[in-house]
Amino acid sequence: MAATLASPVTHTELEPDRCGSEEESRGCAKTTEEMTGLAATGGHSRLSKLPLARIKALMKTDPDVSLASQESVFIIAKATELFVEMIAKDALVYAQQGKRKTLQRKDLDNAIEAVDEFAFLEGTLD
Repeated sequence: MAATLASPVTHTELEPDRCGSEEESRGCAKTTEEMTGLAATGGHSRLSKLPLARIKALMKTDPDVSLASQESVFIIAKATELFVEMIAKDALVYAQQGKRKTLQRKDLDNAIEAVDEFAFLEGTLD
């Protein structure tokens, strides 16, 4: 299993452009949808790397979920990205200790055993 790590999004990328005067701020203010990546992304960079439609479909497979707002889908997608990034970075440490560049299942197993926050995953890869 090979994994590539994406660079984390800094808080400055999430902030709207800083404008000098009031006249300039009218032309450069971003809407909330543009800042969260919820607007139609006709060429704009996306803040979510996972497909939001797929996340929403997965959320709706839960019988307790009847409706899912765009904001909740985005938050779930972002949390999933951060989770995958965190476990991949921890597994990468074990791969590097073995002088490898490719993540293997044993690296994930080692990361799950070593980090208390991943305790709920013990036995899931069996």
